[in-house]
Amino acid sequence: MEYRHRRQVLRVRGHSVAWVPPLVLLMGIVLVDLETGEGFRIVSWIVLVPGIAAALCGVWTTTGFALLSLVTYVGVDTVYPDQYRAGTTDFALVAVGGALAVLASAARVRQERQSLHMQDIAETTRRTVLRPLPPDWAGLEHAGVYLAADSDARVGGDFYDIQPGPHGTRVLVGDVQGKGLGAVETAAALLGTFREAGYHEADLATVAERLEVRMHRHRGHVAALGGNDSDRFATAVLLGFPEDDPDAVELVNFGHEPPLAVGPHGVRVLPCGDCLPIGLGDLTEGRPPVHRVRLGRDETLLMVTDGVTEARDRAGEFYPLTREVVRAIAADPRRADPKRLVRRVRDGVVRHSQGHLGDDTTVFAVRRLSGNAPVRRRLQA
Repeated sequence: MEYRHRRQVLRVRGHSVAWVPPLVLLMGIVLVDLETGEGFRIVSWIVLVPGIAAALCGVWTTTGFALLSLVTYVGVDTVYPDQYRAGTTDFALVAVGGALAVLASAARVRQERQSLHMQDIAETTRRTVLRPLPPDWAGLEHAGVYLAADSDARVGGDFYDIQPGPHGTRVLVGDVQGKGLGAVETAAALLGTFREAGYHEADLATVAERLEVRMHRHRGHVAALGGNDSDRFATAVLLGFPEDDPDAVELVNFGHEPPLAVGPHGVRVLPCGDCLPIGLGDLTEGRPPVHRVRLGRDETLLMVTDGVTEARDRAGEFYPLTREVVRAIAADPRRADPKRLVRRVRDGVVRHSQGHLGDDTTVFAVRRLSGNAPVRRRLQA
């Protein structure tokens, strides 16, 4: 990301201007050396030019500046009488400095390409887990954003998805404990189970049980391969939008941040996590409790991972999610729209933490579309 940002900064109207700083430096050294005369020779400073080029330009441009520096050194030095010339010693310094600059540029470009390749792999992995969702999918207007933590630039275990089915639309938002490919693999396993169980199972509690079983099976499989995922768990919110009650939503909260019901008339906090996180269900008895909550047609459900609620400012204060959402809706009720709401929270978190996110951050919002046919009829069409 830093490489891409630098390449964008060093472009004007789509054209690279990375060659400008070393060229300006070269011209400045020549002018100063010629203007100050024999008493103050700085032509040897020209060795800095290919070094600057190595930090900003590609290998071939750096090579060009190394050769140009040698030619310019000879041209400027021969202007002076023999007794005032810098001589062959400084010529060798400029030559060696240019050669080292070319090598440094080649090493830098290779490292940046490897970094970009790894970032592309991470992004592809994330997109494989967080599959793109069609607009107005399964009778829901939705919006989501995922922000990678800037501390390690590693992929994490945040996940979300919408699954239509004959028993209504189901939504899953969660966060796997830990980072790296192990967390992504666990998220992918849970999403795979959700997509199947969310479609086939009529009871939301059964879907929740299937997620718990999948986590235990996944941990057992990883352990059999010699991995160390025996304590892996995930917090999550599982939602069900029943077709027989368009003014309600079913909710199972696996120790996750409680969703917010955001509407033009205010903000409500839905039930908190009375279930243990997915993977720790064997510590309790009974089926996961399912809450049925009334939901207005104009209310949006906002769900976030702990990257939002644990974002800190310089004073160490956490991001006040509920307070900020209440303030935003009071100022403009139209901000209950999922896209505007997600954008507002995303910008608020980035601004609060000044761009230094301590954890992967996901913001996801859904709202029923008005006037849509039931999901079952759409699936059969």
